[in-house]
Amino acid sequence: MARHLNDLPRWIFIAVWILGNVAMFIYTYFKYANSKEFFYLKKILGDSLPWARASAACLNLNCMMVLFPVCRNLMSFLRGSLKHCCTKTVRRQLDKHITFHKYIAYMICLHTAIHIGAHVFNVERMFVAHNVSNGLMSALSNLDDMNAGQTAVNPVRDASQDPTLFGVKTLAGISGLVATIALILILSSSTEIIRRSYFEVFWFTHHLFVIFFIGIIIHGIGRLVRRQTNVADHDPEYCVSRYDLWGSTQEIRCPLPQFAGSPPATWQWVVGPLALYLLERLVRFIRSRQQVVITKVVKHPSNVFELQMKKKGFTMAPGQYIFLHCPKLSYLEWHPFTLTSAPEDDYFSVHVRRVGNWTNALAKECHVDEIEFKEAWKLPRVAVDGPFGTATEDIFSYEVDVFVAAGIGVTPFASVLKHVCFMHRDRSRKQEGDSKLKHVYFYWICAEMNAFEWMHDLLRFYDKQMVDADHRDFLKYFVYLTRGWDMNMAKSIVKHDEDVYDSVTGLHQKTHFGRPNWDLILPKIAQDRKGKKIGVFFCGPSALSSVLHKACNQYSSLEGAKFYYNKENF
Repeated sequence: MARHLNDLPRWIFIAVWILGNVAMFIYTYFKYANSKEFFYLKKILGDSLPWARASAACLNLNCMMVLFPVCRNLMSFLRGSLKHCCTKTVRRQLDKHITFHKYIAYMICLHTAIHIGAHVFNVERMFVAHNVSNGLMSALSNLDDMNAGQTAVNPVRDASQDPTLFGVKTLAGISGLVATIALILILSSSTEIIRRSYFEVFWFTHHLFVIFFIGIIIHGIGRLVRRQTNVADHDPEYCVSRYDLWGSTQEIRCPLPQFAGSPPATWQWVVGPLALYLLERLVRFIRSRQQVVITKVVKHPSNVFELQMKKKGFTMAPGQYIFLHCPKLSYLEWHPFTLTSAPEDDYFSVHVRRVGNWTNALAKECHVDEIEFKEAWKLPRVAVDGPFGTATEDIFSYEVDVFVAAGIGVTPFASVLKHVCFMHRDRSRKQEGDSKLKHVYFYWICAEMNAFEWMHDLLRFYDKQMVDADHRDFLKYFVYLTRGWDMNMAKSIVKHDEDVYDSVTGLHQKTHFGRPNWDLILPKIAQDRKGKKIGVFFCGPSALSSVLHKACNQYSSLEGAKFYYNKENF
């Protein structure tokens, strides 16, 4: 049980959120199932009425919540503000904001399906009630707004038309259909494959949320769900069996029932979040208009290039990320990149891997493949939004850190390691005195040999700085090569095992072949750092994240050491 205490706040939040949905559903269900105001409407529609209204209430709740996690400036503000009043375990939950956004979206999909299914039955039962020639159903369906002294409860006026056509001819039907199509497109384009391979599709379809919110706001304007307004004069439980005497002098206790449409309520739930999100976008727009100058473009191996930039008033912390925009390529697309520079640098930089249309087009515009140096004015204009906080902002809150990077996921740790180098170079810095950090374990997992090359200079620089500052034991780094080697290379490495420098990377630390075994690594760290709080920071693919997260939970509390797992999310 203790192994999972690190995740307890997250599970508490999820449990409260789920219980909130359950409570909202149950409350609304019984409100419509037992309310006298909807007594007659329920006689026509049956149990599908409370099912439709309960799911609609939960849709309002979740549509109110879904925008908060994607307000990046709000998340960064909360992360900084909570640093002085909340524990790291609580603040770490803000790093799961995209995960929570997904959970809420899944709940919206669930209640949308329930809502649509219930209304399919509702429309069918409205037509069935209109086709009944006598009895209560006929009495209710024959009430018409066009007749003096009458108000309708059944919106179907012509039972001969196709129920499907009726659904799409009303404002509620059209708006619901449009909102549902927008939701389907948003959801289907949010899969991992689409996001990784066709980011532009994901980006554009996600902005259909505007259509979705417009659809759900106007969905209730038609007021098809009608409640009885004269319950005090016409008790439906008493008068239901006396429908043939409604409005007659023989039964003065049963005047004609009067009905009115329920006013739309969705806007009351979403107007606040929409206003906050609009403010968020306004802040992003203002920042994006500030001038950014590309000062240097550096080509690295493995289809990676580096952009060094300057922007007036730009300040950052190690491990933060920005959104990069190139108007020449697209007026709408913004792509997230982790900052690889340190706060001490007189520029800020990102490393970009060429894996899609946008990144390849950006490389072409920046003349990455051209040998000749290009002046700054020949480079494309770019805009920057950020920086935004991430889990790596907490690296100095632990005495021991474990950094795990896979491939290009090394970028946030490049920034952190550069910052540490500067910090140890100048011992008079107050920040070093404030830092709890005493030991770092750095694991870098790469698929190809040449993927190491662009990081070599930094690690060599770090080796030299640590020797000069007499901090040789501060960092232990381990490079793992998973592919791109054969037995001949392995034999050569074994042959040069006694050499001071590694034969593959030229670094002091030797290269490992294969994948790290966390079942051996984490217990060894726990043994070496007994009783310590150890921050584990990861950036890389989800599959490896799951394995590492489980291992952290499994070996937490071993030898009194506790592993706190943190994953980069943007």
